[in-house]
Amino acid sequence: MTFATLGLIEPLLRSLETLGYQTPTPVQAQAIPAVLAGRDLMAAAQTGTGKTAGFALPLLQLLAMEGPKVTANSVRALILVPTRELAEQVHEAVRQYAENLPLRTYAVYGGVSINPQMMKLRSGVDLLVATPGRLLDLFRQNALKFNQLQTLVLDEADRMLDLGFSEELANIYRALPKKRQTLLFSATFSDDIRLLAGQMLNDPLSIEVSPRNVAANTVKQWIVTVDKKRKPELFVHLMRKGKWKQVLVFAKTRNGVDALVEKLQGLGINADGIHGDKPQATRQRALDRFKASEVQILVATDVAARGLDIEDLPLVVNFDLPIVAEDYIHRIGRTGRAGSTGEAISLVCADEVNLLSAIEMLTRQTLKRQNEPDFEPEHRVPDTDASGQVVKKPKKPKKPKASGGGGGKRNLGKWVDSGEVAPAEPSIKPVRKVPVFNTGPRKRKP
Repeated sequence: MTFATLGLIEPLLRSLETLGYQTPTPVQAQAIPAVLAGRDLMAAAQTGTGKTAGFALPLLQLLAMEGPKVTANSVRALILVPTRELAEQVHEAVRQYAENLPLRTYAVYGGVSINPQMMKLRSGVDLLVATPGRLLDLFRQNALKFNQLQTLVLDEADRMLDLGFSEELANIYRALPKKRQTLLFSATFSDDIRLLAGQMLNDPLSIEVSPRNVAANTVKQWIVTVDKKRKPELFVHLMRKGKWKQVLVFAKTRNGVDALVEKLQGLGINADGIHGDKPQATRQRALDRFKASEVQILVATDVAARGLDIEDLPLVVNFDLPIVAEDYIHRIGRTGRAGSTGEAISLVCADEVNLLSAIEMLTRQTLKRQNEPDFEPEHRVPDTDASGQVVKKPKKPKKPKASGGGGGKRNLGKWVDSGEVAPAEPSIKPVRKVPVFNTGPRKRKP
C-alpha cells in the first residue's frame, strides 16, 4: 500500500516524498480514507505510530478541495491539543504537509502574548492548532469565530481531561456549529474519554490499531529498585556506567526537575530542565539545545511527555513514576519511534509500589527488575505483577513465647521474627473528654 492508493492528492504526495514518507502506518491506512469520506472518527494508536499524519493529511486535502474561502477572524478546521509543546509540534507537521497547498495555518497557546495571535487571526486561517484555554480567550475577545468551522480534531483528548480541561472543552463544544466532522485521536482511551466521544461524535468509526494501552514493543523496559533518597546518586552512577550520551528524564514535580538539574550541573554534567513555570521561550531554547546535542540530559515534567519529538532518542529515564499510569506509555513513547528501538529505565522506591502496580496492570506486563550493586534498597519494593496486585511474601511462622520465670504474670510483649511486621493491636478509641457543667441552681452575684 502507498499513500497514493489512499486517495491523497498530488501536492500532498510531493510533500510526503520530500519528507521521506514511503509507506502508510496502520493508523494512517485506516484513518485517511475514513476522514476523506467525511466520517467522524475515534482512533486509538500507541504513540509514535503516525497519528498526526493520520488526521492532518486528509484534513488538509478536504480544506483544499472543499468549502468557501476563509473569512476574517474565522477558522475552517480546528485541532485541539493539551500543551504548548504539542501545539508547536503538530503545527510544524501540518506546515510541512501543506507546503504545496494554498492554505493558511497557525498555532495559538498560552504563556505568550495574545496580541500577535489576535493580529494573525484577523485575516482568518484555514487550519488552527490551539490549546483549550487560549482558544477560549481569543473567542471571548471576538478575535475568533466558528461559523465556518468544518472539522474539529481532539488530539490527546485523555491528556486534556487529565490536565483539567473538561470545563473548557464543554464551553468550546457549546460554541461550535452542530453540523461538523469530529475526529478524536489518542494513544489511550479511558471511560471518561469514551463518554466524551459519545457526546461530541456522531456515529463514529472506531479504529484501534494496537492492543488497548500497550506500550510500544520497540522499547526495552526495566526498573531499578532504590531508596528514594539515593535516586540522584543512582542516576549519576547509571549515567556514567552506561556512558549515556542523550537522555530524556521525567520527574514528578517542578521542584524535582530543578533539584535534579542543579545537582547534575553541580557535577559538571550538561543538563537543563523544562516545566510549566518556565517561560515558553526558555523551554523552547532548552529543547532546541537538547535536539542539537548541546545538552546531554533534559529533565521534564509530564507537561512535555506528549509534546516532544526527538529523532532517534535512545533512552528515557523515569526518575519518578507518573501518578497517572497512562502517562508512563507516553513518556517511554518518546523513544523507539518510527521503527527505531529504544530503552526506558524507571527508578522505583518502596512508596511507588502502587504506581508501579497500576502501570503493570495497564500495560499487561510485569516489568523486569534489576538491583544495582551498592544501591540495594533498605526499604524493599514489594513484588508486583500484571494483575495489578502487590505480591506479598508469605510470613514465617511465629516463634512460641518464652516461658516467663517468677511468681507473678509478666507481659513480655509479642515475639516477631526478623523482617516480619507485628500484627496490629486492636484499635481502642480514646475516651472523649466532655466538659462537665454544674447543673445546680446558679448563684447570683451579689
